[in-house]
Amino acid sequence: MLTSVRSLMAATVLAGTAFAATPALANGGDSSVSVSANAAVVTEYRFRGVDLSGGDIAIQGGIDLAHDSGFYLGTWGSSLDEDTVGFGHTELDVYGGWSGDLSDVISADAGVIAYIYPNAGPGDFDYIEFYGSLSAGLGPVDATLGVAYAPDQDSLGSTDNFYIYGDLGAGIPNTPISLSAHLGYTDGFLTFTNDSKAFDWSVGVDFALSDNLSIGAAYIGAEGDYAPGDYDFTDDAVVGTLSASF
Repeated sequence: MLTSVRSLMAATVLAGTAFAATPALANGGDSSVSVSANAAVVTEYRFRGVDLSGGDIAIQGGIDLAHDSGFYLGTWGSSLDEDTVGFGHTELDVYGGWSGDLSDVISADAGVIAYIYPNAGPGDFDYIEFYGSLSAGLGPVDATLGVAYAPDQDSLGSTDNFYIYGDLGAGIPNTPISLSAHLGYTDGFLTFTNDSKAFDWSVGVDFALSDNLSIGAAYIGAEGDYAPGDYDFTDDAVVGTLSASF
C-alpha cells in the first residue's frame, strides 16, 4: 500500500506506486466496491529509511478493496533478504481502515496494519500498528502529516514504537515529472540507535511513462549508531523504482 498506508512506511520507494481503481462488483452497471492492484521492482526495500533487502533488489506488490463509504481492506508484500535481515524472505502486510475528505482541502486516513513475516526463524516477529494521517492540497503541493503507533508487543521487545512523519509532493506542470520529500522520526524499538530514537529522510523524483507505469529514484537514509553483524542497514542510498498500477 503503500497507498496512504505504505507511505507511512516509507520512504519505501514502494511503494510510491500509484493506484488505479476498477469496478470489482457490478450490479446493473453500478458498483460501490472497487479493486486496485500494484506491482514494483525496487533496487532496495527501504522501510522508514532502513534497508530490509540487504542492498538487493526486491519484488513488491499488493491489492486493495475500497468501498464508496471510504472503508478499505488491502494486502501488500515484499521480498526480503533472508540472510541479512533475519525476518525470513517475505514480508506480508494486511491492513484496513477508512479514508475520505473532511473538507474541500483536507482529507484523512486511519486504520490498523499487521506486519507478518511468515517464514521467519524462531521467535516473535509479527506486530500490529495503528496509523492516521491528514493531507492537504496547498496549491500545486500536497502535504501529509501522519503518525503510527505500535503498542507493547513481544515482537517489539515488550515495548512500544511511535512514528511521526511529514510528506510533500508536487507535480511539475505540463510534464510527467513529480517530486517528493519525506521526513520521519521514530521513538521506540524499530531503530538502530542506542537511545531508540532516529530520524529518517528521503527526496525523490518520479517520471510517469503512462497512466499505469512509472519509474523513479530517491535518495534515502536513516540515523543509526550500530549495525548487527557486518551490514549497515541505515547507510544512505539511491533507490530506483519501476512500478505499475492496475
